[in-house]
Amino acid sequence: MIELLFLLLPVAAASGWWIGRRDAGRKGPVAPPGAHPAFLRGLNFLLDEQPDKAIDVFLEISEVDGETVETHLALGSLYRRRGEADRAIRIHQNLVARNTLSAEQRGYALFELGQDYMRAGLLDRAEILFEELAEIGLQRERALRGLLDIYQQERDWSRCLEIAERLKPFSEHPMNLEIAQYHCELAEEARRRAEPAAVRHHLDRAQDADPLCVRATLIAGEMALAQQDQEAALALFLRVADQGARYLPEVLPGLIQALEDLGRGDLIDVLESLVSRHPSPPVLLALSDALERARGPEAALAALTDYLAGHVDLAALERLLQLQSQQATAARAGSGHRAHVVHEVVRYLLARQPAYQCDHCGFAARAVHWQCPSCKRWGTVQPVQPERIPGDDVLHERRLA
Repeated sequence: MIELLFLLLPVAAASGWWIGRRDAGRKGPVAPPGAHPAFLRGLNFLLDEQPDKAIDVFLEISEVDGETVETHLALGSLYRRRGEADRAIRIHQNLVARNTLSAEQRGYALFELGQDYMRAGLLDRAEILFEELAEIGLQRERALRGLLDIYQQERDWSRCLEIAERLKPFSEHPMNLEIAQYHCELAEEARRRAEPAAVRHHLDRAQDADPLCVRATLIAGEMALAQQDQEAALALFLRVADQGARYLPEVLPGLIQALEDLGRGDLIDVLESLVSRHPSPPVLLALSDALERARGPEAALAALTDYLAGHVDLAALERLLQLQSQQATAARAGSGHRAHVVHEVVRYLLARQPAYQCDHCGFAARAVHWQCPSCKRWGTVQPVQPERIPGDDVLHERRLA
């Protein structure tokens, strides 16, 4: 409530200035400068936790002054931000009902009312308002983005594609990334319906929109693997290293399966190459597992130690401690117990660490989200990369500084 009062102070000042200016042109004594008395009554109602009465007063002011459209817009927006969508709707509906608004003011009011409906979960009403605004050319870009938000919530990806195409002439940034993701969503739906032709169509359209679309390549690789075309699947999975290396963990299971199905004996070589070019905790762990099976635990420990010499990585450290704990013998029960305790502590810390994070808003997750659940951006939730340990020369420079 205090936030609302502070934000209303400029409106109070403007109200007082306008009333004073209006009264200055009248005959008779001039009222002392200050806010409109009714506005002060409204503030008192807010302080007394009586928002409905406050709204009545503020609407009365707008009706008396006739030119305080901004008061309606500001109050409605503030109530909506506070989660009181019903009060925001009441304010903006009152404003829309007035026949003295300019076309620009009406556009703002209708858009704000649409936002209120969205906050209240009345998506059908919001859709009607946004479509009306887009058709008449008022607040067109914002209205189209409102429609895009609605169709994304409803997972109506075909409508999302339509709106994205309509947005292209007005958007400040290209819509290619979003269009590619909508086609990927449609490809996933077609795959669940067992319609391979439709899947390929949407994957082709996704690649046309965004040639670096990792998700389209991943879906194509999974389809090839399901169709027993391991060569094609392997080529597609390896392409991810060039398109978006941070997503290698997503293709790792399929890549390993393709190599094993083909009977190739170069799994370790492939994983070592990927780790050297694109360090990633899951790829490093897969390499350590392959080394342990093929060459024994010492080879796995050596690879983990070399990696940790240059990277801060709890997952690799946890795996190293696990191997060391397993190597402890009964004769060294004390050291084995200490290694086990350290391993448990690191494992606990690792469980609290997010595996994925949004590069835009910082949303943390344990699994990949192609659209961030927080900021709603596409392709920003990516696997967390290990921090590199500075070399001796860098550390020396820091000590000198």
